[in-house]
Amino acid sequence: MTAFDVTLSDIEAARARIAGKVRRTPAFASPDVSARLGRRTALKLEALQMAGSFKVRGVFNKVMTMTDAERQRGLVTVSGGNHAIAVANVAGTLGIDALVLMPKVTPRFNVDLTLKLGARVELCDDAAEAFAKAEAYQSEGKVFVHPYDDPAIISGHGTLGLEFLDDIPDLTHVFVSIGGGGFMAGVAAALKAKRPALTVYGVETVGAQTMTEALKADKPVTIRATSVARTLGAPFATPRTIAAAKSFLEQIVLVEDQPVIDDVSWILQTEKVLCEPAAACVLTAAERIAPTLPQDAVVGLVLCGSNVSLQDLDAWRGEAAAPQARTA
Repeated sequence: MTAFDVTLSDIEAARARIAGKVRRTPAFASPDVSARLGRRTALKLEALQMAGSFKVRGVFNKVMTMTDAERQRGLVTVSGGNHAIAVANVAGTLGIDALVLMPKVTPRFNVDLTLKLGARVELCDDAAEAFAKAEAYQSEGKVFVHPYDDPAIISGHGTLGLEFLDDIPDLTHVFVSIGGGGFMAGVAAALKAKRPALTVYGVETVGAQTMTEALKADKPVTIRATSVARTLGAPFATPRTIAAAKSFLEQIVLVEDQPVIDDVSWILQTEKVLCEPAAACVLTAAERIAPTLPQDAVVGLVLCGSNVSLQDLDAWRGEAAAPQARTA
């Protein structure tokens, strides 16, 4: 098995490197979520992060480790979601040219935001074509910023875990969503290094179960995502992120789209925070697991991003209401 190669010292170095460049997002105990789960529960509101998600942590750390010559060559990446938006934000902030290769199915909301932040966008037929083109651009001199399989990216993401423990030091069980696995890997590595007894649950949605399928096969498996949690729909996990899942996770909790959509609305109504499905899914998963946890457990939910359009919310609500109208 490939060994996981990101250490606590890597994450602590990343924390110092990106200090002042990203937001230290709030974490606090939520009475409403605690009442719903029946266990004291704290939220880490990464949905309030710059560019709408945790991704700027990893991208800033990656770019800050590059030489001036590498930055002058420009960046290329593959993403239809939060990583694209983060690369555009970081590159724009630092005055670096950035090209984002996006599948044609990428929501217009994400394309427009990436362009608004200053990156160039090239649409590809699918993720496979995008990764192939990224390799070609890399061979021409651009620096490829992988969306999740990069120790610098993972280390940057791990800084969230350090912050969460600083603010809620008695955490016992933490739920974190999984796309390609880089975010989970960094956060879980930080949490387990600081608190080895802490339990970490990964969360995926049905239709975006990249890591679940990889663990079944014990190797990367290419999937075509169908879940509304589009930012979880990485085409494959990697040996590095699979190793992290094996090393750090208690289990992966799979949840259906519809209760996740319901929880997007519930969190917005209750906590006054807009979360994308990739973030709200941790609440859906925690509600299933919470009854099995000790009464004195302190649950942590990482609400990882907020890049969702109001048009999407309206469409999901309309789809949910349609069957009820037909049966009325």
